[in-house]
Amino acid sequence: MKCLVLAGGFATRLYPLTLNRAKALLEYRGKPVISHIIDRIPGDIDILVSTNKKFKADFLNWQETLRRPVEVCIEDAMTDEQKKGAIGAVDFWIKNKGIAENLMVLAGDNYFELDLSDFIRHFKGKYAAVAVHDVGDKNKACEIGKRCQIGLAVIEKDKVIRFDEKPEEATSSLIATGIYLFPPRVFTLLSKYCAEGQRDNLGSFMAYLLEV
Repeated sequence: MKCLVLAGGFATRLYPLTLNRAKALLEYRGKPVISHIIDRIPGDIDILVSTNKKFKADFLNWQETLRRPVEVCIEDAMTDEQKKGAIGAVDFWIKNKGIAENLMVLAGDNYFELDLSDFIRHFKGKYAAVAVHDVGDKNKACEIGKRCQIGLAVIEKDKVIRFDEKPEEATSSLIATGIYLFPPRVFTLLSKYCAEGQRDNLGSFMAYLLEV
């Protein structure tokens, strides 16, 4: 298994805070958010971090502070308009790095305390998986989904039967956490999804997988 941490966005909604600093490198509890994420990835998993050309130097400097090997992969983008986007980056690095094994994809700016080893143990290896958090109230989840631009998952018997990205209605109290697992069998569908010009976010791709 490999892990791809996505940190290629420009977080324009947070300007001026992120104008000259990547969101993933903003400090939380004494160190960059992305460092907390790296610490939670099991030690036997190879890690790639995808970022953009604008923040290349910052990420290479950050890389030097780590206690484990992490490959920093640079997208050729200096502005928000030039970025590949989440889905585009995943598809690009799968092909560029010749990834042919299970791939965990993490949002690089999303702090979490989930035990990833436990998440991996529950992964069946056949279908894509997403980690969700139950906020206990559908309306609250819908509000969070709209404000933070994240998806809601409707689950029956441990299987996602509906996924609403940036929801307009309160369909579930389960919110996506930016933690995904993809088996190689969906990589072709990912490329097809990108070629069709579909919405560039992982939640919409999860919804797409439910329909194909």
